[in-house]
Amino acid sequence: MLDRMLIREAGSDDWAAIWPFFHGIVAAGETFTYPLDLGMDEGREWWLPAPPSRAVVAVDEAGAVLGTAKMNRNHMGNGSHIASASYMVDPAHSGRGVGRALCEYTIEWARAQGYRAMQFNSVVATNEHAVRLYRSLGFEVIGTLPEGFDHPKHGYVGLHIMHLAL
Repeated sequence: MLDRMLIREAGSDDWAAIWPFFHGIVAAGETFTYPLDLGMDEGREWWLPAPPSRAVVAVDEAGAVLGTAKMNRNHMGNGSHIASASYMVDPAHSGRGVGRALCEYTIEWARAQGYRAMQFNSVVATNEHAVRLYRSLGFEVIGTLPEGFDHPKHGYVGLHIMHLAL
């Protein structure tokens, strides 16, 4: 676990540090439903959203980016009271509590913004670390889309919908 970590608003200047691990995670095709060949500019547009959505970075005491999260409404209109979030941790810093800190941060953000719940639409069933983390924070699997994800190693696997009442 990191002694000191700061979670702060992500800016366009942070993209150069986010892109290498973002690109590696997306191109691996194991955890996100993004196009595998997502380019740097398009990725930035997807990950650094306009307000009221937001993105944050977790940085160490030297300012190095360890991971990132983006937070947004999960639905529009009469469903806009449900939040969502996505997370990426630089693999060089995995297992150090970065993902947990980012997830806890986004839950608190959603509560402070007045959201009634948080929902993740597509958690790959084979992403055991993420599923375990989310469950430890109170999320429940409320449904699974059978064979909803074509995993490069495991073939067609389920996509969980996970929910946390706030």
